[in-house]
Formats: sequence, C-alpha cells, structure tokens
Amino acid sequence: MSTSEKILSAAQAGSGQSGGLLRALRHRNYRLFFAGQGISLVGTWMQTMAQAWLVYRLSGSSLALGLVGFAGQIPVFLLAVFGGVVADARNRRAIMLWTQALSMFLALAAAALTLSGVVQVWHVMLLAVGLGVVNAFDIPARQAFVIDMVGRQDLHNAIALNSSMFNSARVLGPTLAGLLVPLVGEGWCFLLNGASYLAVMASLLLMRLPPDAPKPTGASAWRRVGDGLTFAAHHTAIRTVLLLTGLSSLLGTSYATLMPVFADRILGGGPGALGLLMGAAGLGAFGGAMLLAARRDSLGLGRWIIRAGVGFGLSLAVFSLSRQLWLSAALLAPVGFCMVVMMASANTLLQQTTPDGYRGRVMALFSMMVVGMSPFGALLAGALAHLIGPQLTVLAGGLACVAAAAGFRPGLTRCVAQ
Repeated sequence: MSTSEKILSAAQAGSGQSGGLLRALRHRNYRLFFAGQGISLVGTWMQTMAQAWLVYRLSGSSLALGLVGFAGQIPVFLLAVFGGVVADARNRRAIMLWTQALSMFLALAAAALTLSGVVQVWHVMLLAVGLGVVNAFDIPARQAFVIDMVGRQDLHNAIALNSSMFNSARVLGPTLAGLLVPLVGEGWCFLLNGASYLAVMASLLLMRLPPDAPKPTGASAWRRVGDGLTFAAHHTAIRTVLLLTGLSSLLGTSYATLMPVFADRILGGGPGALGLLMGAAGLGAFGGAMLLAARRDSLGLGRWIIRAGVGFGLSLAVFSLSRQLWLSAALLAPVGFCMVVMMASANTLLQQTTPDGYRGRVMALFSMMVVGMSPFGALLAGALAHLIGPQLTVLAGGLACVAAAAGFRPGLTRCVAQ
C-alpha cells in the first residue's frame, strides 16, 4: 500500500493511548496482516464486480445472477461449522495459507477460461462453488485469528479496522474493475485478483507468532459441532445476534446480487455505473468502520446493532425507489454505513462474549448467518426480481429488515455486556 508508512506512524503515535484510532496497528503481526489482506481484498472486489458483469453479459438474466450467488455461498452455510471445528483444533495461520493458495488457483482458472474466450455461466458457477468451499474454512479461521494477533484489549479496534480495510477495497476494487472491464475485459480482473493473494500469503509467512496452545483432542468432529451449537443456543446474547444477522443477510444484503440489473435496466448504465454503485456502498461502509474504530470501548453495542439494522432496511427501501444514477449511488452510502456498523458490532459482541475454546465455532456460526444465508437471499432475490421486478424486490427486503431489527430489540437490549 502506498500509504502504509503514514498509517504505521499514525498507529505508533497513538500506541500509548488506549483510545487511539489505529491502536491495533501497534501489533507487528496485525500490521502485516492489514497490509497483505488489504491488497488481496482489492483484487477480491475487482473479481466480484467483474464476475457479476460477466454472468449478466453472458446470460442477461437476474435469475442467473441469483444462481451464481447461491452457488458461491451455499458451501459456507453447509460447511462453515466444520471450518469452525478445524479453526479451534488446528493452527489458524496454516489453515489460512492453504485457503489463500486454493483461492489463488481458482482465480487464475477463472482468468484462463475468460481470457481464452471459452467461459460459460456453468464454468463461473462451478468455480464459485469451489471458492465457497474454501471460504467455509477460511472465514472462521480468519475471524478467530484476529485475537491471536492483537489480544483481547485491542480486539474491538482490530475488527473495526478490518471493516475499514474491507470497505476501502470495496470502493477501490469495483472502481478499478469498472475501468478495466470495458478496456480489457473481465479476465484481467480475475488475473490481477489471483496475483493479489501473494500479498496476504507473504504477510502470513512473515508473522512471528507464539507456539500454539494445546488444543483439545479426542472428541469427534460431529461432537465438537454439537457442543458449539449447544453453547450458542443457550447463550442469550450470542443466539440473538446470530438470528438477527442471519435474517438481515437473508432479507437485505442480497440486494448486491441485483446491482447489475439496477445499473443496466433501471439506471441505464454499464460496467462503470455498476462500479459506481458498488463503490458508493463501500464508501459508506468505510465511514461506518471508522466510526466504530474511534470508539474507546464496546459499551452499548446491542443498541448500535438494532439502530443500524433499522437504518439499513430504511435506506435500502428508499434506494429501491430511485431511477437516477447519482441519486442511487448517494442512497447506497447509508446502506453500506448501516450494514457495516451492524455486522462489525455483532462481530465484536460475539468475540468478546465467547470463550477462546469456542471462538472458531461461534465465528463459524456467524459466517453461516452473514455469508451462508446470502445464497438463499440471492436465490430468492433473483426469483422475485424475475416475477415482480428488482425495485419491488429490494423494497420488500428493506422493509422486512426493519421489521426484523424491531422484533429483536427487546431481547438484544437486555443482553449482558451491552
């Protein structure tokens, strides 16, 4: 990153203050992770936008977009609990090295198919399934790995900075893809994404980590999955947060599946318009992440989750009514802002509430709710858009998110540590 030295010096300047905006960056391992993951995420978002446009170009169908979204994320729903068991039982850095290498291979395969001119929708769907399987093991390990890098004291700040990194890439990646796709095609975006995985792999190899603590052995994988489910079900705060984020993901976050349709049919644009819409949501999300990073503690997170959930649904409903490109982009900023405040606050609350021995499994359940419910939402959104149109589909999803957040308000505001 061209600004890494500025970020590092700012972090060091604030390292003596518990409330520093970038205080998690005082940890060497986290600085390496932040730089490597940031580069890789730009490539990931380039591929996300380019893949959506490729599927839409090949098929012209909102249903096909929903099917590809479903194929890419359903493995997380089915397999993430086993990924959580592995994250609790094995070396998390080693898991991530394997998952990054496999992700790089899949991106390069997509590039080869696209650049050779033989790519078809079923190729994209098959590669999406493969990446979903990889993510089912990568996401729980990566989420649980954060505390290994920064400790419990700086966990809240590190999660917020992760969100800022993710959403900075969410702005830059689609913007670059929107420029590259009309010039050189989608394949080059896939190729650049494949190369970007080298950065995060290098950062993992350069880390200096203490030896792994002894991990429990003896119980079967199914038994450990059952233990994790029982723990989450009997813990009020964890259960409530998981249910709310799962419903929000099912009903609301699948709006991204329909962005190519909005860009083309509703707003009369092309790849550049799609990049603008995705980047606007990312810009708002970056603002939400910075707001969370500036917080000195995690008190009141339950109220933040509820308010952000309501704001997310309302913003989404208003966005669905716009037919002007720049107005639509402006309306997506609060959508992104509220979404990241809700999800990052939920992540922090879960990690601070969960004992270390269950962390991988609880974060796997969180992945199932946030990522794993998205394929059902994508499939539902694609099918509904085919029947009633994309605008009514997104409007209904936004209003349903408002109802879900309001419904969970009493339970969440009573939870401990809020």
